Amino acid sequence: MRNLVVRFRLAALAGILVSLTGAGFAHAQAAKGPSGLPLPRFVSLKAKSVNLRVGPSVDYAVAWRYLKSGVPVEIIQEYDNWRRIRDADGTEGWVNQALLSGERTAVTAPWMRGKGEDIYVNMRREALPNATLIAKIQPGVVIKVGECNGDWCRAEVDGTAGWVSQNEIWGAYPGEAFK
Repeated sequence: MRNLVVRFRLAALAGILVSLTGAGFAHAQAAKGPSGLPLPRFVSLKAKSVNLRVGPSVDYAVAWRYLKSGVPVEIIQEYDNWRRIRDADGTEGWVNQALLSGERTAVTAPWMRGKGEDIYVNMRREALPNATLIAKIQPGVVIKVGECNGDWCRAEVDGTAGWVSQNEIWGAYPGEAFK
């Protein structure tokens, strides 16, 4: 009988630990900023000209200027109507939320830029590693992302649509799924 009680207590303790660990993981995944939206999260630049400031106000100096819309950025902090962002190169600063779009874009393998002329991200007809190859995309190209299933993302570039490996882009988190 005593062995049965010890086993029951161990099983109960294991169940409590699993539920606490699961709750902690769910909490970490559900971190939200003052806007109520998750942090961090990917968005893109809406405007063709976006000032990246050193602080969250027009009173702060401009550190950098983006001159292309659609560039993916990661929101890492929120303050009032300002968002602290990080780009694919790791540059960080503040932009007004009005200059950001919820449209998802990504950069193909920015970590491979300048590593050689024969390096590409493969775009496939289906979300399978052996599916028909429909395009080879150079590292550093901005693509539109329609959805991701955790392993593959449906993307479009220059009128060509297909699937790219989620591990080969910057603009979607590993394992992230969305439509």
